[in-house]
Amino acid sequence: MRGAKAVVECLKEQGVDTIFGYPGGMILPLYDALYDDRSINQILVTHEQNAAHAADGYARASGKVGVCIATSGPGATNLVTGIATAFMDSIPIVAITGQVDTNLLGRDAFQETDILDITMPVTKHNFKVKDARLLVPTIRQAFEIATSGRRGPVLVDIPRDLFFAEVDYRLPKAIERSIGRPDPDFLICVAEAYDEIIRAERPVAIVGGGAVAANASREITAFVEKFDLPVVQTLMGLGAVPRSHSHNLGFAGMHGKKAANHAIANADLVIAIGSRFGDRQTGNLSKYTSNRKFIHIDIDPAEIDKNVANSLGLAGDMKTILGLLMKREGVSTRDDWWRQIDEWLDEYDYDYDVDRLTVPWAMNQVAKMTAGKKFAFATDVGQHQMWAALHLRIEEPRTWLTSGGLGTMGFGLPAAMGAQTAFGNRRRVVVISGDGGIKMTGNEFYTIARLGLPIISIIVNNTSLGMIRQLQKVMYDERYIACELDYPMDYVKYAESFGIRAEVVSTQEDFAHAFSKALEDGDHPRVIVMNVWRSFVEPMIKGGAKLNEFVDFK
Repeated sequence: MRGAKAVVECLKEQGVDTIFGYPGGMILPLYDALYDDRSINQILVTHEQNAAHAADGYARASGKVGVCIATSGPGATNLVTGIATAFMDSIPIVAITGQVDTNLLGRDAFQETDILDITMPVTKHNFKVKDARLLVPTIRQAFEIATSGRRGPVLVDIPRDLFFAEVDYRLPKAIERSIGRPDPDFLICVAEAYDEIIRAERPVAIVGGGAVAANASREITAFVEKFDLPVVQTLMGLGAVPRSHSHNLGFAGMHGKKAANHAIANADLVIAIGSRFGDRQTGNLSKYTSNRKFIHIDIDPAEIDKNVANSLGLAGDMKTILGLLMKREGVSTRDDWWRQIDEWLDEYDYDYDVDRLTVPWAMNQVAKMTAGKKFAFATDVGQHQMWAALHLRIEEPRTWLTSGGLGTMGFGLPAAMGAQTAFGNRRRVVVISGDGGIKMTGNEFYTIARLGLPIISIIVNNTSLGMIRQLQKVMYDERYIACELDYPMDYVKYAESFGIRAEVVSTQEDFAHAFSKALEDGDHPRVIVMNVWRSFVEPMIKGGAKLNEFVDFK
């Protein structure tokens, strides 16, 4: 069969049911093959970057590989930000790009770009197929690489003439896979880790995005219960342990919860599960690592000792490692440690009784109104992202979608679109964006409206790039530049221009009423524009952890 048809068959055998993309001359043969096979839902986006973000959101929500396609040149380069976002957060996507014919490679043909060299630093692996005989095995290998070990994005660049070439396609032979048995040296390390956990008087577990990727939520929850461990979560780890669980202290890090940060600062043992000890988590590394021991559980051996040196590293399958630890005796209680933690939990965190509309108040209201219902939450990047992480109550894995490592403004809306596509009518997505980020990728309202995706979009309009302005206040003596968006924009009319129902709110009562109406209208997209003040109070210094939490507008 022709190469384009073979690619479609490879996608089907990998379980792909949805792809996000934008056509162009060099990828058009693949689109033509999709015309003859409607079993794969192809979603036309409005920009290639959004195709990558949507594939990313689809992968985060479903646990499957997200797929995006684009043409050569600008189509391929527009994917790069989305690919880099997936790379930093270890999200499995496969990006397929068209390329100029093989006889034109290296001749600066129209829309020829060396996308392999461009994406090499931000992909787990990438391929340029130059031989039609390698087309089918390369596509299969791309999916294998994307999903094995530490997950990540893979790019496959295919010259146009290979889509027309005759290739040999045969169904692959079934391969049985099993997790290898740990060797004796590894079991010794597990025993050492167990001894450290038992001896610790003030242990704490940190759960990161790797826990979600490993689908290990049940195992982690059972682990912290058995060893009576307080558990905190990184930005990427939200949902890995239910927020309502009695052992869960919430989001930790630079913008984290007081009790979570105090627990880390006062711990004598930190057990990291699927977390890479990013700088937003640790702050000053020398202070973070002093006077405490570390156990580091991660699928990627390269992460062990990368940021925190001299940790007891357990690299491998997370479920297997936790299972080995769980076979040993647990502990009864750590009463003194929990009494101290309870004191931090009882301290002032945030006053929800303020009489004005603020983002923390709104996020708390959203948490209350969606409690016990099937919802997922996506965010853009900025102040609203941190407030959402602090005040939403994420109870399940794969229901929190945010750009953690790269911090990509514009991520939220297209990622929500991909997630809603994955969830179908099983779960509804709420996305929180700032007025800065929505200007970047708000054009996807067109696709959301065209597909009738019932996404609820909350736009936080503080007429500024809030996080930038905040940093300029705290670190640059209030020398505000390039952060204030004073030229008025009517976001309601913007949303309505796509046929989406929208309204603007500026009081608590208005927001609660608007969100209630959006919940009732479960079949259509809705937009709520929150007009809030752009100023804010001084950052609060978080006691022993010495980390900041920015909690309110002034």
